[in-house]
Amino acid sequence: MIPMPAGLPPITPTKPSRNTLLMAVLNVTPDSFSDGGIHSSTDPTVLLETVKTYIDAGVSIIDVGGESTRPNAEPVTETEELSRVIPVIKLIRSLPEASKIAISIDTYRANVAEAAVNVGADIINDISAGLLDLEMLPTMARLQKTVMLSHTRGTPKTMNKLTHYPDGVLAGIQSELAERVQAAEQAGVRRWRIIADPGVGFAKTQDQNLTILRNLDQLRQAEQLEYMPWLVGVSRKGFVGRITGVKKADERTWGTAAAVTAAISGGADIVRVHDVKEMAQVTRMADAIFRPSL
Repeated sequence: MIPMPAGLPPITPTKPSRNTLLMAVLNVTPDSFSDGGIHSSTDPTVLLETVKTYIDAGVSIIDVGGESTRPNAEPVTETEELSRVIPVIKLIRSLPEASKIAISIDTYRANVAEAAVNVGADIINDISAGLLDLEMLPTMARLQKTVMLSHTRGTPKTMNKLTHYPDGVLAGIQSELAERVQAAEQAGVRRWRIIADPGVGFAKTQDQNLTILRNLDQLRQAEQLEYMPWLVGVSRKGFVGRITGVKKADERTWGTAAAVTAAISGGADIVRVHDVKEMAQVTRMADAIFRPSL
């Protein structure tokens, strides 16, 4: 069982009738693959309306990111990342409605994570699971927050060249992510604070992404990863666009809906999405089908 912040109910991965939590993406970047430049910290009115819309739709977590981690993305400086995310987190926390949701900081930098927590972030979401900043895991341990550790390889610049898994992608994720979980525990992060992420779209081919969605339950039961909650992010990703033939990322709603449903069917505890209103409906319907109340 993973205790959640902001008065949210704990995640119980072994409970068949649990509700899937919705995590809304809030990228305050000019170059994210699907929503770069839309959410600017320089326009607080628009930003607050967006956040209110997310909360009204039923999100449990808002994931704030200040650096794009899409394949081939250019890195930004720590100073630039801080200047983007800190004002946004403060702004969200100023909303009375935001008292009932959690804020996660999407970063691989320890200093950014700590600064974000100091102004109101509840969760640290590191797509590199501590690989890109060696201070991240000790910082997570010291801050004692819920953390999300994702499977990936390399950097956004190199990940697309690192898709060879000699024993298959599932075995690769299992062993490599288990290593990161173990490293986090050795750094002092409590296991019951860790949420795992298979890293759909990160150092994966299209077929490998589909394999993950078809076999998520196998990962959930894998040795060293059993009983952990899982976050899955498939929203608007490139493989969704290629399969459906939809080039514009913000028009991939239907393909995303199918992928989100597959993730919930496989046991995802949290789904990370851009189209919040639509995916809230998808999540409720998928829960009714796959996770009926006893």
